[in-house]
Amino acid sequence: MTGQIKLIGNVASPYTRKMLAYLRYKRIPYEVIWGQPEDVLEKMNIEPPKPILLPVFILDRDGQPTAVTDSTPLIREFEEKYPDRSVLPKDPALKFINFVLEDFGDEWCTKFMFHYRWHFDEDADNAGTILPLGINSNLKDDELAFFKEHFAKRQIDRLWVVGSNNDTAEFIDNSYKKVLTIFEEHFKEQPFLLGNFPSSCDFAVYGQFTQLVGFDPTPRKIAYEVSPRTVAWVSTLEDRGGLNYSEENKSLDSLSDSIHDLFKELSTSYIPTMIENYKAINEVKKEWSVDLAGYPWKQKSFPYQAKCLDWIRDEFRSLDDENQEKVLGFLTATNCQSLVE
Repeated sequence: MTGQIKLIGNVASPYTRKMLAYLRYKRIPYEVIWGQPEDVLEKMNIEPPKPILLPVFILDRDGQPTAVTDSTPLIREFEEKYPDRSVLPKDPALKFINFVLEDFGDEWCTKFMFHYRWHFDEDADNAGTILPLGINSNLKDDELAFFKEHFAKRQIDRLWVVGSNNDTAEFIDNSYKKVLTIFEEHFKEQPFLLGNFPSSCDFAVYGQFTQLVGFDPTPRKIAYEVSPRTVAWVSTLEDRGGLNYSEENKSLDSLSDSIHDLFKELSTSYIPTMIENYKAINEVKKEWSVDLAGYPWKQKSFPYQAKCLDWIRDEFRSLDDENQEKVLGFLTATNCQSLVE
């Protein structure tokens, strides 16, 4: 792979922000096109991916420019082709923990982001106005009003994807505040989630939090009150390309107490929802429900998150016996063992 990597994105897309921060840290040359992928790809005569998710990368596949999405496998592909300044821990057990935390960022923290953006009137009004302008800032007022109404309605109608509704709102809010509280303690001790240099999980969590602390009014106010260190971490992780890189000899045993606390929080939120969704997909159920620490959670089944759990379990199975034992010990101590069972 040579030359610049080209991608289509939006500043209000957490996955776009995840990948841009990753590319900057890796010092990989890139070109970003701010716009709607459908429109850009049509002009370039490139078939759009299915489904179309932001960001869309345009990569060489057998000599042909091809539209590709999905940040987690793309990072693994880039890590092979650009091995310098790796964001994947060398210790196999810690690498697995990083994989889980990256999925937590992509699949649970997105519930925070999507919920706050579209559940509350002030936030939905803000997003409905700014998002269309992020695509075309010179929209006429009547055009903006049209796109605001239709875009907001489409997104609000999709709240089911992340399980946001009146019944789950309190649990999502409590979980967000708990994660912020853990992060506030964590960033007192070290600058990144797994050590002194960022891992791929940092960029996944960062992507969602760019919106939570920088775009949407309600979660921004909460973040500034609960965890100013998280706000600062997000601000600086946007471009850490100037951070000098050196190898770290980190292992699962070196994880901070705060990461243990984070996994204990995941045992009551992210993990049980992933497992119940997985069961529902395998049993061909359109909906599922689960009790989360006394709170009812109900949502429609989501095939992609079942695929994510498969990937996590594949990662665990790829470990040798010694590292599987280490990981299982950590997961059992934090009530997360069902993730790999």
